[in-house]
Amino acid sequence: MTAIRSVVLGCGSYLPQQILTNAELAARIDTSDEWIVQRTGIKERRHIDWEKDPTDGVEMGCRASAKALEMAGLKAEDIDFLIWGTLSPDDQFPGNACWAQPKLGLREGTPCMDIRNQCSFFVYALTVADALVRQGMYKKILIVGSEIHSTGLDFSDDGRDVSALFGDGAGAVVVGPGVGEQGILACDLGADGQYAEDLTVPLGSGGAGVWVTPEKLARKEHFPKMNGKKVFKHAVTRIPQTVVTALQRAEQTIEAVDLFVVHQANLRIVEFVQKLASIPDEKLHNNIQKYGNTTAASIPIALDEAVRLGKIKRGQLLCVAAFGAGFTWGAVVIRF
Repeated sequence: MTAIRSVVLGCGSYLPQQILTNAELAARIDTSDEWIVQRTGIKERRHIDWEKDPTDGVEMGCRASAKALEMAGLKAEDIDFLIWGTLSPDDQFPGNACWAQPKLGLREGTPCMDIRNQCSFFVYALTVADALVRQGMYKKILIVGSEIHSTGLDFSDDGRDVSALFGDGAGAVVVGPGVGEQGILACDLGADGQYAEDLTVPLGSGGAGVWVTPEKLARKEHFPKMNGKKVFKHAVTRIPQTVVTALQRAEQTIEAVDLFVVHQANLRIVEFVQKLASIPDEKLHNNIQKYGNTTAASIPIALDEAVRLGKIKRGQLLCVAAFGAGFTWGAVVIRF
């Protein structure tokens, strides 16, 4: 009996129209285009324009999903499982997946799940979807990453190192069963929670004391905190490791890969990884220069862009990899 593999059937993305350039950001906080580009490679990012397009993370994800379904030649009622990722949920609970279910037009009763792995969401979600499809439990799984960072950043000089990084956007893929060589070949995931405090938003609904207090807000615990040096050090170590492990499981080599799509966190991290792995420019797709770090949406946005640009075609070998808060990381090898 021929083994079932999970195949990426379609992808889609949505980016807000409003562009925030480094020069415009520098008018608000003590920074410069040169400073941002030198450290991150980012030149601009997209932010929701609430006056012209009042929307939320669920709506953006639905717009990306519509494009993914169209590419896959499917309708919303064909989807039998929804996986959603975001670090900027529209509500504390329930998760965005349940809010999106009726808005997308999914059948009543369709299971919905949120995965809170931030920048590593997509590789974790692909791994979960792959297991569910291979077991025959579900046949058409929609994976959506959607982020609105612009309303949750500290646009003062205190937050400039973080606020320059992030942008808004959404990306989606549809995964379904296939046979033959095409499909997900191997996955690798990892985490090390001892570094969780190095990339976090401290304010939450648990822990000691009252959830939100004036004192916590005064300490800006509702804004993201990042130990940039530690994140960089671990990212450039873990990403090559997870890529090599996933490729070994797939019985493939770095040289055999036609395109790498690495989470768009910081161009300098990607460039460092590229140098360590000896990946030529033509085998790497980056778009952080235009969109910034869109966290859970980063890889599906970049993947959709690469597909529509013709940089990855059916039958070619693709490797996606990510590192993010937690610390978490992972890679997936796909015969696209």
